[in-house]
Amino acid sequence: MRIANFGLGSARVPRVLFGVSPKNVSDCPGFLINLMPETTTSAPPAPEREKLTKKAITADHPTWCPGCGDFAVLASFYKVLEKKQLDHEKIVTLAGIGCSSRFPYFVNGHGAHFIHGRAVPLASGISLARPDLHVFLFGGDGDGFSIGGNHLNHGARKNINMTYFIMDNFVYGLTKKQTSPTSPIGFKSKTDPTGAIDQPVNPMKQLLSAGATFIARTHATQVKHMMEMIERAFDHQGFSVIECLSECVEFYPDVFDPADPRKGGSFELIQEKKWDNTPEDELRHDVTDELAAYKLAQLPFPGVFGVFYQNDRPTKNALEKKWIESTREKTGNASDLEILQKTFDRMK
Repeated sequence: MRIANFGLGSARVPRVLFGVSPKNVSDCPGFLINLMPETTTSAPPAPEREKLTKKAITADHPTWCPGCGDFAVLASFYKVLEKKQLDHEKIVTLAGIGCSSRFPYFVNGHGAHFIHGRAVPLASGISLARPDLHVFLFGGDGDGFSIGGNHLNHGARKNINMTYFIMDNFVYGLTKKQTSPTSPIGFKSKTDPTGAIDQPVNPMKQLLSAGATFIARTHATQVKHMMEMIERAFDHQGFSVIECLSECVEFYPDVFDPADPRKGGSFELIQEKKWDNTPEDELRHDVTDELAAYKLAQLPFPGVFGVFYQNDRPTKNALEKKWIESTREKTGNASDLEILQKTFDRMK
């Protein structure tokens, strides 16, 4: 009779006892001593994690048209990830369909390029199943406000924890110039050769009414501001959305010049309340005031930029976790397999 061992660090732990069943072994006091490790030492320290760099998170060279605003968005996202130093394996990049939805191709990490308009449900499932992951969702105005508009509303009202970055260019660029949900009245395209006649979607109003708990707006030419909005959206627990004016240089050039100071425009920032009891503070914006956010959303184009609304409402992630924990307590903290077996037993 002999005992086979294998190494765990410097300790040698008995693994298999040939010729003797566990029941018989437990009946033999002599073997209880042999089953103990010969030496005990602490586990070696985990190796130091490598610093997250742009090189590590870059998967491929972007293939957008030269001059597209989405290049700046991708660069800003890289910079935020480098600054946050998240665990590389816990970054998830998702998207639907469209030019901007190519994002997962260019980010080295977990991700998926999903079907048109259905990225929010996919992101919701990942966020709820794996709350330890950081879910970033990217898309355009067509993907988010047209075919995916209903999913956007439900993701917002449920307050599922994720960051949704919407690159709005006022046109369907991937299908070569068609009217999008945010195209202004009069815009001429393949689908509206005489000019668009439908009232465009107001992203801020829609997100407010849907129940998103963090809503911000930025511009692809304003990289510093864009990074600040991404960081604040990421730090927020809940359904956080950023609308970014990102110019399509091929099919709707110069449309966002009125908000670009380098082209004679004005990039007007929202002045948030500082709660410093000064007369000036009375005129500043309270990000928790939904009605005030609606008023900002009604300003004529190009409007203002910054955080329109932020509200600390319980996430669906937290509510479901509480629900699951209370249910487990009622079952005596039974395992998933035990609960499943009880269900099968009731079906007999």
